[in-house]
Amino acid sequence: MYDMPLEKYKESHRLLTSLEYETKPVVHGYANRTLFIDLSKNEIGIKPVTQQMKDIFTGGRGFCLWLLWNAVNSKTQWDSPENELVIAGGPIGGITQYPGSGKSTVVTISPLTGVANDSNGGGYFGPYLKYSGFDALEIQGKAEKDVIIFIDGDNGRVTVEEAPLEMLDTHRINVLLTEMYAKDEKSLRGVSVISAGRAADYAAISGLNISFFDQRRKEVRIKQAARGGSGRVFRDKKIKAIVVRFSDMKGNINGVADPELVSKAGKRINKEIAELDPVQNDMAHLGTTNLVEVMNYHDLLPVQNFRYGKSDQAVKISADYWRKVFDYSAPDSCWYGCSMACSHMVANYTVKTGPYKGNIVSVDGPEYETLGGVGSNIDVFDPEIVAEINFYADTYGLDTISLGNSIAFAMECYEKGILNKENTGGLELTWGNADVALELIHQMGRGEGFGMIVGQGIRAMKKHFVENFGADPEYLNDIGMEIKGLEISEYMTKESLAQQGGYALATKGPQHDEAWLIFMDMVLNQIPTFEDKAEALHYFPMWRTWFSLHGLCKLPWNDVVPVDNKLEKEPAKVPEHVKNYTWLYEGVLGKPITIDEIIFQSEKVYNFQRIFSLRMGYGKRENDYPPYRAMGPVTVEEYQSREERYDKSLREDVGLDPEKMSVEEKVDALRKYRYERYEKLVDAVYLRRGWNSNGVPKLETIKRLGIDFPEVVEIVRQNGG
Repeated sequence: MYDMPLEKYKESHRLLTSLEYETKPVVHGYANRTLFIDLSKNEIGIKPVTQQMKDIFTGGRGFCLWLLWNAVNSKTQWDSPENELVIAGGPIGGITQYPGSGKSTVVTISPLTGVANDSNGGGYFGPYLKYSGFDALEIQGKAEKDVIIFIDGDNGRVTVEEAPLEMLDTHRINVLLTEMYAKDEKSLRGVSVISAGRAADYAAISGLNISFFDQRRKEVRIKQAARGGSGRVFRDKKIKAIVVRFSDMKGNINGVADPELVSKAGKRINKEIAELDPVQNDMAHLGTTNLVEVMNYHDLLPVQNFRYGKSDQAVKISADYWRKVFDYSAPDSCWYGCSMACSHMVANYTVKTGPYKGNIVSVDGPEYETLGGVGSNIDVFDPEIVAEINFYADTYGLDTISLGNSIAFAMECYEKGILNKENTGGLELTWGNADVALELIHQMGRGEGFGMIVGQGIRAMKKHFVENFGADPEYLNDIGMEIKGLEISEYMTKESLAQQGGYALATKGPQHDEAWLIFMDMVLNQIPTFEDKAEALHYFPMWRTWFSLHGLCKLPWNDVVPVDNKLEKEPAKVPEHVKNYTWLYEGVLGKPITIDEIIFQSEKVYNFQRIFSLRMGYGKRENDYPPYRAMGPVTVEEYQSREERYDKSLREDVGLDPEKMSVEEKVDALRKYRYERYEKLVDAVYLRRGWNSNGVPKLETIKRLGIDFPEVVEIVRQNGG
């Protein structure tokens, strides 16, 4: 794993700056301080967490947005020195009694979208950061040479160290630094590392890898905060890694107000997971791979750049295969005490291509989004190839959602003659060409070739193809599966109006962690009216935002449900589990909370983030439209693949007789109807959220939420709110 003895790496480090600080216990979920590092000035400082921060921004993503807001201005770009990388867990995060309590949120101005992007990941970093003394880490400026930031929570010291020799690739540097900064072999579990990978030096679609030490396997594992290009910002600042060490983990370390109430919630959910997970989703053995078969059955699995929703070959990459190859020698939890244990891995995988050809490695995953993105969406159904792509995407630091969609977009452009071998450097971007897909990934890692173009994401490719190859911009906008510059996560939305809104109206861009309403809308028909859909597009984004404020994973909320959940008035909300979270909140923070108060907490941060987008020049109605392929068939072949369904819609919804129309006429008529329907949805959602018809939060809304800071009011007024 190392190119030289560990001591040689240590000796090569040069201390640039350091800070000694007093370690203090966490009180009711808060460390009550944040850590600030300016890499340009080699300065380290500590800021207090004010009561106002807690009251308005809660923690986690809220703290990150507030700190970033105060660091940047309306002209800040992703690579401006003042842009920050801000990382936080949350007040509930770090408890060990309730599953899914180890999440971190990363916020930065995104190189893909130009606005504040939030991305969450598991691993140990968020909790260890808090227990080391800080509710958030705020990094500004740019180092002159590659650095490692080390937060020593054991001894109360922060250092920035020039680090010239360590490799960038995650599967190597995370192991190296875990061993370098651990006190001894017994305390390896006390170290967590954040890294990006070599592709983050070049590709905008790069994310971050967060480590945790698998105590039973004696192996460093990773989870990803992959979305929005935070890895590119990380490497632009010349950060090789951020390391936190905290060796004194205890069950009561979060300073909870009522341990018995926390335990009460934990006992209830852990009992349900033990009894029901094996017969519901079997997350403990399959993770999210079980979704491949489900999505394929319901025509929701993206195939060939979202043209189609199913494939006869999908079974090859479904859960049946991964059940046979995942390593079950130990439970797979990415945080202490998580009984969901969904973080699976392929052990002893022999790499087939690239710089690590012949190496035997562990592959963390794949999960559903990877199987959809770099599997079905590029028409690759060889599971070993998907594992190979998964490995290199992780170690190079590439987001598999953006990666898969970007390659798929390029493949369709190649099929349609927009690209040719001359444009691509000799690569034949045909569907299912796994060798070419891997070569593109290796080019991203080397910073060369056509892979450099694909690695900038779909929005940048569209601009490049129009300016350099004479492509039709309207057609590219129709088939380029991105919104606001962020690639769409891997679910077909053509027949779910609510999910079209869930993606296109999301603050950061189309990620399913904000609203996943396809089954409620399309399969179960639980939200038939525009008002019903608007209510769902208010409640669920606010509810899911709450997880990111507190350092929580959403999987224990609804990936296992109580036996009698179907009898509830609103089963999609899983009311019993919502009650668990009210117990957790009161148990940790010492204050009771209702579901209405939970939604109110999230509304503050959600609307603030929308106004943050306005500040950066986005965040209006014109930014809230999906590509037409997310709404309906772009091409004749797409229409014909589901002709019976679309003809029925023309008859029943539009009032036209498809028998008297050409296919081209039917495509146009359906498009007109679906755009009109989408506009009505947007109007209903804006009304429910307290926004004006242009998507700007109204003054009365920001006053009700208590976020009417002078600059916020001015931005809202300037934009007609």
